[in-house]
Amino acid sequence: MARSPSLLFLLSLGLCCCGIQGQKDMMTAKFRDSKITHPQLRQRLELECMPVDKDSGVSWIRQDKDGTLHFIVFISTLSRTTFQGNRETSTRFEATKDSRTSRLVMKSFSEQDQGNYFCLINSNQVLYFSTRLPVFLPVRTTKAPTTTAPTTQSSITKTEPCLKTPAPETSKEKGLNFSCDIFIWVPLACGCLLLLIALMITIMLCQKTRRRRCRCKRVGEADVAPDFPKKPPANGKPNRKPGVPNRYM
Repeated sequence: MARSPSLLFLLSLGLCCCGIQGQKDMMTAKFRDSKITHPQLRQRLELECMPVDKDSGVSWIRQDKDGTLHFIVFISTLSRTTFQGNRETSTRFEATKDSRTSRLVMKSFSEQDQGNYFCLINSNQVLYFSTRLPVFLPVRTTKAPTTTAPTTQSSITKTEPCLKTPAPETSKEKGLNFSCDIFIWVPLACGCLLLLIALMITIMLCQKTRRRRCRCKRVGEADVAPDFPKKPPANGKPNRKPGVPNRYM
């Protein structure tokens, strides 16, 4: 009879929860404090299961993250407790039972106490399981560590620009900008020089044509001079060309 809780636990595993199908009243496992959703480390945590049959013993089991079931305690109809290892007391748990409710107390909640908790009873050779109660610590979001670049002497002393080496990307950009400037400014300078030469040639040609026009005007004015009346000779005789003497004729 001392090993009845262990045998009951093994029997529950063998029956594969068959008692759920023939359950009379759905038993519910919950936190006694309804405000609790996730327990805290080293917290005194109380669970309760109701309703339970006053004429049947109640067992508490825990299912860990891997799905393995662990027996915690068996509470008889006389409210006698039998913990794992057939011990009447436990340093980690306390258990009680009354006519309608069964309670399980974890004195100091730890990480190894995490899991899904169930209570079960054996009535008329049928196992009845309660609903699943997940009892896990709150999930903590870990922030990625921020790494700061090591400070060098060149970044600390601002008065020494010669120690700072330009980044290769910036030097490449400067080289590209310089080549682009050459391709832009050299054709512009050549174009401006050609325009200046053409302007000088145009000015010289205009000056030459202007001089030629001025000379032509002067020559035409001389050829078409107006006939002014000739002045009479001073002696009153007409001006005649001297003839050839007769003696030479």
